[in-house]
Amino acid sequence: MKIMVVGGGGREHAIIKKLKESPAAGQIYALPGNGGIAADAVCVPIAATALDEIVGFAVRESIDFAVVAPDDPLVMGLVDLLSEKGIPCFGPTKAAAAIEGSKSFAKGLMEKYGIPTAACRVFDRYEEALDYVRGVDRYPTVIKADGLALGKGVVIAPDRETAESALRDMMLGGRFGKSGETVVIEEYLEGPEVSVLAFTDGETVVPMVSSMDHKRALDGDKGPNTGGMGTVAPNPFYTDEVAETCMQRIFLPTVRAMKAEGRPFRGCLYFGLMLTKDGPKVIEYNCRFGDPETQVVLPLLESDLLTVMQACASGALTAEQVKFRSGAAACVILASGGYPVAYEKGKPITGLVDGQLPDEPNVTVYHSGTAITEDGQLVTNGGRVLGVTATGDTLGQAVERAYAAVDRVKFQNAFCRRDIGQKALQRKGRS
Repeated sequence: MKIMVVGGGGREHAIIKKLKESPAAGQIYALPGNGGIAADAVCVPIAATALDEIVGFAVRESIDFAVVAPDDPLVMGLVDLLSEKGIPCFGPTKAAAAIEGSKSFAKGLMEKYGIPTAACRVFDRYEEALDYVRGVDRYPTVIKADGLALGKGVVIAPDRETAESALRDMMLGGRFGKSGETVVIEEYLEGPEVSVLAFTDGETVVPMVSSMDHKRALDGDKGPNTGGMGTVAPNPFYTDEVAETCMQRIFLPTVRAMKAEGRPFRGCLYFGLMLTKDGPKVIEYNCRFGDPETQVVLPLLESDLLTVMQACASGALTAEQVKFRSGAAACVILASGGYPVAYEKGKPITGLVDGQLPDEPNVTVYHSGTAITEDGQLVTNGGRVLGVTATGDTLGQAVERAYAAVDRVKFQNAFCRRDIGQKALQRKGRS
């Protein structure tokens, strides 16, 4: 079977590695892929947003199954275009991807169907938004760009001055382009955060192992927001009781709401949750696998990923098809110095052989921002360069293995957070 995976980051690398395990998987193409993915798939230099070129390639190569992983092509409608050509796809349609593509749509959906989330207001006029934040009597407050912003379009404003600055940047300064022309201003929720990815075929919902992301650039959750500096799975705050509550009050109602709206969701639906004193609430939805959550969730998947994805695409998903192993996983992101603001590319990476650490059976290096030069040198090519993932019988073991592996990989000005998993370990009593 010929498989095409659209995207070129660590998430896509994790998907490709897991798809390769399927007996039915034949040639896998990555569009565009990256330097590390090249060891596992044929990389084709077509951008993930070049929809017509992607469709043309898929038709020419007689692709049997496509996985559209990033948010941009999903929101732009790539699945619709591929489906029109008779190519089965894992991923939501353009109409369903609006659950991530428009935060105002998502908030309206939750309000209409009684799905617990933070109270909010939506503004498309700067002056009205400014008047509103000047009248807010409780801070912090949260300001979000309505559209896609690479996971960085959220400002937690501790005071009115910061809130006003965020509005100026988004609505007048064009910081996030059209994505920031409309903003969502919502109440600040407190509690442990949990990420839950779920397979769904539009009817059945099968949650994956929960995870904990670390969004801030620096230790102690300091510094600017990033695309994610590391993850652990499972999330110890996500108990069986919480999971059942989420299933009944959030997961199933969301999928049923999307169907009722004429936007049935098939693919991976990401639930960003806050476990508040009033119960779990939705912070955000994503219409795809998270990054770097995928890098800790898929290594724990025992089931055949290709079979599960095909079941989602065809409307035949069952809970029995999805099995995860016990144990834990931890991913530490190695980033380029200066990320997420300004950073250099082209720095040689040492310590890896064919993109991986030799003699490390419990460690996988997922490539997010790498390239191979004409002379065969692996170099940095992005802000988040590598995701070093380790598995173990316990979370403590996984974290220890991940950091030991990180210390074997070198490139100029590399940095990482040194506290990935510490909140989770404290919760578990360092088990």
